[in-house]
Amino acid sequence: MSSKFFLSVLMASTLMSGAAVAQGLVPGAERGAQEGGAAAGPVGAIVGGAVGAAAGTVGGILGVEQRPRFRSYVQREHVTSYRYEEPLRVGAVLPNAGVTYYDVPPEYQAPGYRYTVVNGVPVLVDPNTGRIVEVIE
Repeated sequence: MSSKFFLSVLMASTLMSGAAVAQGLVPGAERGAQEGGAAAGPVGAIVGGAVGAAAGTVGGILGVEQRPRFRSYVQREHVTSYRYEEPLRVGAVLPNAGVTYYDVPPEYQAPGYRYTVVNGVPVLVDPNTGRIVEVIE
């Protein structure tokens, strides 16, 4: 293997922040490593893990595959929607009063976050700050 390849993988790993870990890096890396390992052995696992980590961070905390299932789950729960006058976006901070937060089921792998529905749209929230970390559209 080329030292340039390993240097590239190392640099990509270094550039990923702690926030990326919370947003799908770990599940993406695990899945990529498994699939790469099955296809091409140890080297495939290394490459697959790096690629999967990058893909996992693009999908957000829940990941692209989990979003439709999570939306369906929230709809089945019939939780009350909070009316928010500001634009609904990642980084917006919900007020302390009037918003009800719900536990995210473990199968969605979002430990440390809770969800609520804002203007009819499910969102993941950091319960310590009320900050929206993902809008599930």
